[in-house]
Amino acid sequence: MDSVPRRSPRALALTALQYGVAVAALAWVVLQVDPGATLARLGRVDAPTLLALLAVTLVGLGARFSTWQAVMAPVHPVGFRTAASTDLIVNFVNQLLPSRLSGRVAAPFVLRSQTGMAYADAAAVSGVHTGVYAVYYGLAAAAGLAVAVALTGLSTGLVLLLGLSTGLYLAAGAVVLVTGTNLRLLDPLVESLAGAIARLPRVGDRAAERVRGLLAFTEASTESFRRLVADPGVWVRYALGWAVALVLAPGLRVLLLFGALGVAFEPAALLPLYLVTAYSVTLLPLTPGGIGVTEATATAVFVALGVPGEVAVPVVVIDRTLGVYLPAVAGWYPSLGLDLSDLSPGQ
Repeated sequence: MDSVPRRSPRALALTALQYGVAVAALAWVVLQVDPGATLARLGRVDAPTLLALLAVTLVGLGARFSTWQAVMAPVHPVGFRTAASTDLIVNFVNQLLPSRLSGRVAAPFVLRSQTGMAYADAAAVSGVHTGVYAVYYGLAAAAGLAVAVALTGLSTGLVLLLGLSTGLYLAAGAVVLVTGTNLRLLDPLVESLAGAIARLPRVGDRAAERVRGLLAFTEASTESFRRLVADPGVWVRYALGWAVALVLAPGLRVLLLFGALGVAFEPAALLPLYLVTAYSVTLLPLTPGGIGVTEATATAVFVALGVPGEVAVPVVVIDRTLGVYLPAVAGWYPSLGLDLSDLSPGQ
């Protein structure tokens, strides 16, 4: 197995800075409230509410796992357990890298290890999952932002930040889907590169042959990608799982917590959309997984919507913990079973 390339000091310094910003932002959010009073308030949450939070979280996780099944099944049918482990591992990696999309780069390798599917198919499946996710998220976040601007008094800075992140989701989704269905456009570039490499003494012919092998990869991956994108069933099944996992489950969790802490949010039907919009900053490569920055932005949104800060802070932190951080930690265990010796595209 090839050795893992060492990261440059500059890259390590940038990563350290991003983690520092994440810790500082999260600490700032937590310190906005009185810890003692917050713990006392949370201690009054009754058992039925806690059970409801657990049930909603489990349903949301199951729905999230189903989004992977939606895109994997037409190419390589898998069981629910495999889809679950794939999602947990990818989510684990997402929390280690600067942005959600950069974390998805590892998804094809995870899929290959978990299912044994060809790398070209794995790249297509992960690409479609990423592109469809981004499109749905961008549309929902844009709707939430439009409603919030029309009905509430969000600050200009907050609107610009959320508008930027929402626009990036839509743009990223479009780029991923368009690129994935047109990988063959790279063929002339690959052929030119192979021709140039072939002129190298001694190793040129062999190296050029390896590069030309990418032509078969782009053809196979493009075919799988197009088949998935053109399948209405993929979009419908994905939409159902995505809506439950990213809209309904977080929205219900936050509503339950608001109710338990004595805050009535009106209109309740719009809260899930506001939440999607508030969490859209996870795409910005500011901190790994959006840690800290997402909590700060979501808190600012809810305070602008009339929720007291002493309630908004713990609710956002608890929701993110249940919906993102605990599943990410859970993804560490299945990641130990990855077959790193077989994670080469050429194998």
